[in-house]
This record gives sequence, structure tokens and C-alpha cells, in this order.
Amino acid sequence: MKNSVLSIHSAEDAGYLALASIAKDNLFLGFDVIVDTVNPIAVTRQLWSETAAACGAHLLNVEVICSDETVHRDRVEKRENDIEGLNVPDWQQVSNRAFEAWEQDRVTLDTNAVSIERCVATIADGMANLHSTTL
Repeated sequence: MKNSVLSIHSAEDAGYLALASIAKDNLFLGFDVIVDTVNPIAVTRQLWSETAAACGAHLLNVEVICSDETVHRDRVEKRENDIEGLNVPDWQQVSNRAFEAWEQDRVTLDTNAVSIERCVATIADGMANLHSTTL
């Protein structure tokens, strides 16, 4: 959307809405869907709850955090952008981003304290538990 000839950059929710539509299509087809987005506010989190509910699907919310601010800042400042036309936020923008506390059930993964392998296993276990409740 950032490369659209329409240049509608003020429509910040358009990406979320497009992804929710694609997710619904795939959920209705019976597929599992993984949506990897920043969901700093309740309204974006609610969108995914509503999307899953509309399709009769289960939802596993995963919150990824980094409990060490120095490590987090280092990761933000050293990341490489591989998406042409996308301006990734710098540390000041990340620090100033609005964030609302979670109220929904979720799995929280601290990437400063847990290995990538353990994070993957935790998510896989969470997905397996969701599927086992429907059998």
C-alpha cells in the first residue's frame, strides 16, 4: 500500500482491514492463519477477535516483548529494512508509540529471556491446545 499510485498514506487502518479480509477468506476455507502485526491498541486487537469469531475460528494472541530496553533499542537501531518504500520507525518513534495494556488472554514471549526455539515451541503448543479443544 505504501507503493500505491493512489498515495493514501493517511489511511493507516487500511493495512489491518485488508489483512483481516484475507484472513477471513482463508479461515472460511479451513486454513490456520498467522497474522504478524503490531497491535499496540485495543481496537487493532479487537479486529482480530472479531475476525476469528466471524469465521468460527479460535484465536491465539501472542504478545512479543523485549524486557531489556537496551537490547530492544539496539535491535530497533540495527534492523535492516528490506521493504522498498517502507519507513521503519526509529527508536524515538518506537518509544513514543501509543500502547494500551492488554485485556485479552494471550501468550507473552520475552525475546530477551527466551530463545527463538522456545518461543516457536510455545506458540506451537498454544496452537495445539486450541485445536485439541475442538476435537
